[in-house]
Amino acid sequence: MGQAHFIKTVEDLHEALVTAVPNIACGLAFCESSGPCLVRWSGTDQRLIELARLNAQAIGAGHSFLILLGNCFPIHVLPSVRQVPEVCHIYCATANPVEVVLAETEQGRGILGVVDGLKPKGIEQEADVASRKVLLRQFGYKL
Repeated sequence: MGQAHFIKTVEDLHEALVTAVPNIACGLAFCESSGPCLVRWSGTDQRLIELARLNAQAIGAGHSFLILLGNCFPIHVLPSVRQVPEVCHIYCATANPVEVVLAETEQGRGILGVVDGLKPKGIEQEADVASRKVLLRQFGYKL
């Protein structure tokens, strides 16, 4: 989830996603905040496109965008998304549940921030460190 500007954001984000991960499954939606003020959309997976459109419309914050992914993780596309010239801010890039904190005025809605995932349940212990290292190597992120 992020904030961008300009009508070509949807096409540029789409290009960034499909060039970052071959055969990516994705849906993206962008809340246009001038002119017709439409939820603009694109993607490669109909289910993810529909979810992105519905969630973007429900959030309804100007110039916000939402990208939903399949068969990859946010870390695979985040560098490419950051390089899109229209992208101003990334609120989160996560596989966790997210809550969006909104403000609404007479003019419209804005995103104040996000709640990304759950609060900590404790402090990592030695066994947890070992598990983390194994998991990162299973995913191929570390050698």
